[in-house]
Amino acid sequence: MSAHPTWDRAGSLPVPAAAGAAHRSPEARRSPELAALREELPSVDQLFTFMRDAELRFETLRMRIEEHAWTSRGEEVAQIDVAIRHPGMVKVLTATSTPGGETGYDVWMSDGTTVQTYVASRKVGTRRPVRPTVRGVADDRDLPGRSRFYASRTQLPMESLPELFIHPAGYCQNVLGTGSCRVTGTTLVAERQVIVLECDHPRTVERVADRPDFGVRIAVDRSDGVILRLEESIGGRVTRDALVTDYGANVVLPPSAFDFRLPPGTTRIY
Repeated sequence: MSAHPTWDRAGSLPVPAAAGAAHRSPEARRSPELAALREELPSVDQLFTFMRDAELRFETLRMRIEEHAWTSRGEEVAQIDVAIRHPGMVKVLTATSTPGGETGYDVWMSDGTTVQTYVASRKVGTRRPVRPTVRGVADDRDLPGRSRFYASRTQLPMESLPELFIHPAGYCQNVLGTGSCRVTGTTLVAERQVIVLECDHPRTVERVADRPDFGVRIAVDRSDGVILRLEESIGGRVTRDALVTDYGANVVLPPSAFDFRLPPGTTRIY
């Protein structure tokens, strides 16, 4: 079954917005449009809508992602640990290793007001306000779907795997929705049942993957709607495999989960 080419509900509010300014708050009266999926496999459009509201199904989240990417330099490996407490509290720790044996780690964390980052390889840290969101009438339900935006409960690093896995709405609309999609079955990832979706030749901004034999396979958590696995392939050969190896929704997170102090000798850029 293929996605309808006009699926454009990434920015749609899960429930009708009430009149007045109260609904402008990301925390005001938001609940998933689909509370749960039926026993049978969903259509692609139903799955996309279920995925859009993924972060509304938990208050805290612990996730570990292991990413393997194969390039001309060899295999590159990254381990990404994510801790979230809605609204606003998040820490993302990324440890990387390259074929040359180089290792390093980056930290990205926020309390909903400020964002702090640290790059260990350069001993550089930053602290700045969170990026502003679109304001005004861009969330008006009378606007076309692609003119609306998704207001997340907790911001994550832009163009990152945690952002893609936990806030998949834009990826569904702007990437998967542009290819030929089909739901192919179910399996297990991190001891959780997932729904498998395959997409042939989606639109991509990377020129190297803009070819007819480029494909994407994702595994979507059947209970929460987050992505638990992402595989990209070219010509039947896997070029990227990002797999969630640890997942806990609505778990107790200690206060230390969001602690981090810049090491001595760190250069503050801003």
